[in-house]
Amino acid sequence: VQLQAFGGGLVQAGGSLRLSCAASGRGFSSYGMGWFRQAPGKEREFVAAVSSSGGSTPYADSVKGRFTISRDNAKNTVYLQMNSLKPEDTAVYYCAAACYGIREYDYWGQGTQVTVSS
Repeated sequence: VQLQAFGGGLVQAGGSLRLSCAASGRGFSSYGMGWFRQAPGKEREFVAAVSSSGGSTPYADSVKGRFTISRDNAKNTVYLQMNSLKPEDTAVYYCAAACYGIREYDYWGQGTQVTVSS
């Protein structure tokens, strides 16, 4: 499966962005999907995930209550709605697909830059 993330950009603190990740290939509905991010000089970190059924949506503590992950299996797309953005949310955001569960990821997309100005 190939993944393409888009929707990043420059936004002021307190603003919102919605990231999308489009998947090509078969079997999207069977994959767990996740969003990760990597800020300059820092390691990549987990942001949010959604199980194949959509029934499980864990979040990193740093984004709980502000970010929402969702998926549309008919469109082979996973979304990350980001509200109340903070400068510390600035990072390159990556989407990923897991063949089994939502803990280990097998496919990664290219990143999309999110910059939050103060």
